[in-house]
Amino acid sequence: MAKVDFFRYGSTICAMKIAILCFRPLEEKLSYEEVRLKKAAMALGYDAKIFMAVECELSFDEKGPSVYYRGKPFPKVDVIIPRVSLLEDVSLYASILKQFQLMGIPVLNTYDAVTRAKNKLRTLQILSHYGIPTPRTFVVSQRDDLKGAIDRVGGFPVIMKSPFGSWGAGVMIAESFRNALSSLDLIWSAKNSKQHMILIQEYVKESKGKDTRVFVVGGEVIASMERSAKKGEFRSNAALGGAGREVSITKEYEDMALKATQLLDLEMAGVDIISTKNGPAVLEVNANPGFSELEAATGVDVAKSIIERAAALPVM
Repeated sequence: MAKVDFFRYGSTICAMKIAILCFRPLEEKLSYEEVRLKKAAMALGYDAKIFMAVECELSFDEKGPSVYYRGKPFPKVDVIIPRVSLLEDVSLYASILKQFQLMGIPVLNTYDAVTRAKNKLRTLQILSHYGIPTPRTFVVSQRDDLKGAIDRVGGFPVIMKSPFGSWGAGVMIAESFRNALSSLDLIWSAKNSKQHMILIQEYVKESKGKDTRVFVVGGEVIASMERSAKKGEFRSNAALGGAGREVSITKEYEDMALKATQLLDLEMAGVDIISTKNGPAVLEVNANPGFSELEAATGVDVAKSIIERAAALPVM
């Protein structure tokens, strides 16, 4: 067992208190990752508890920003590990992370890092600006611009993405213009706003439905696996039936994953890298990566690594 950190609250000495902040609806059961993180923290001797973000209230008064939980002041904790499963209005509903930061509580990952990574368009801007290869992509806001964007990324088939989404949600493949229009309407119909954007991305045929998930914690690659889409599916996400197997990655892959994570200022990330005819390219950078399939495929205790990194974060 790792050395346990202890802290003093008044005259009481107790183990480090770790909060796992869950952003899912109350009616949904806890995820594998949330339960594993709590168990891993307790196995290391820490005091860990799961909190539901929806039951938090943000308070502003003469004493400054604070958080209430179920009508009472949020319990004293030493670090917060958020599991931000939000797909829409991330900058608004993830504001609670900024509130904790303003209160001086370390957060893994921070508000700015989460909102940056959750926005696929912002992620592409940052990666492209710093020379990280990505699949060729055009972003359009009008139906009339769709055909031109498809032509510019190389023609059909193309991948169509909502700027926000996880676990393969909001991602479709179109093999004809008629199909593209239908996909566009389906993605946009799920949005309440009258203003829309869609990412049109080249379909990398040579990847053959495979990508490599590289898991980064605290600036180090702790595990990696190759993910393969199930038959009839183009997305390799485990949530959609994709299968993973442990794989050793090259230094090029490692450097690319570490650089992408660093550029987005993430302490923990799942970086998805795809093989193209021009070399590897970053497909996505996930600020709330699942790791059930990764632990099963590699035998690596991912949850333990996350807890150890969270416990080592400097006090703000």
